[in-house]
Amino acid sequence: MDVLYFAWVRERIGLPKEKVETQAATVNELVAELTAREDRYAAAFADLSALRVALDQELSDFDAPLAGVREVAFFPPMTGG
Repeated sequence: MDVLYFAWVRERIGLPKEKVETQAATVNELVAELTAREDRYAAAFADLSALRVALDQELSDFDAPLAGVREVAFFPPMTGG
């Protein structure tokens, strides 16, 4: 699946996007896999309350299932203006 990173998440990880092969069943499991990779991922996902996630461009929860999902995007909460 494609994993996209936006704003400071992208800055901490150093990538805007990557293809990830995963056996994770939920977003939380995917985050755990990514966090275990390297310190930069651990830094980006250190405080999940400061992050939002979208699955196939729809806002979702971290306990959401990943079955059939093609794209996961992580980003900080946005404010309008």
